[in-house]
Amino acid sequence: MGRSKEFEESAVLKKAMELFWEQGYEKTSLNDLVRHMGIHRRSLYDTFGDKHTLFLRAVDFYGEVIKNRLTAKIAGTGTAKKAIECIFDFAIAGNNDRLGCLFVNSATELASRDKEVEEKTKKAFMQTEYLLRALIRKGQATGEFSCKYDSEILAESLHNTLIGIRVLAKTSVSQEKLHRIVDFSLAILSK
Repeated sequence: MGRSKEFEESAVLKKAMELFWEQGYEKTSLNDLVRHMGIHRRSLYDTFGDKHTLFLRAVDFYGEVIKNRLTAKIAGTGTAKKAIECIFDFAIAGNNDRLGCLFVNSATELASRDKEVEEKTKKAFMQTEYLLRALIRKGQATGEFSCKYDSEILAESLHNTLIGIRVLAKTSVSQEKLHRIVDFSLAILSK
């Protein structure tokens, strides 16, 4: 008769996500994971497979956590502009620990040589870009934003700024500077 799990899978997956987020994939050893997750090596293999599979699951877990937090934050914003500002504020304020964004970190560390990581980060980036495009279209439809530029091009440009903000937020750049960059980038939406 097999042993039952002595841990909550989502709780230990969250711990793995946190460790990968803090240290990156390459610097995180199996010993680090076992110690940080508080489970036995055999349990790690039985539940999550190898380190790479665990990393991919941790990235998915991160995506769900961020999606849920961001959805909750923008739900009551009312206007497209407020929702977009909220997305940027979330990227700036959410990085007080300078960990950055796990998707951006994973893309820069692994995507060029790991097809599965590239697919996951590309999907996450596209989802953010689609969200921005939908908000821009909403703002254009209500007259809140100018229709001078195509919503797809605007979304691509704002997403590029958002990724840059996520990278800069990992450094000692002040939040004031990050907000100035965002304000300048969002000015293109105005009439």
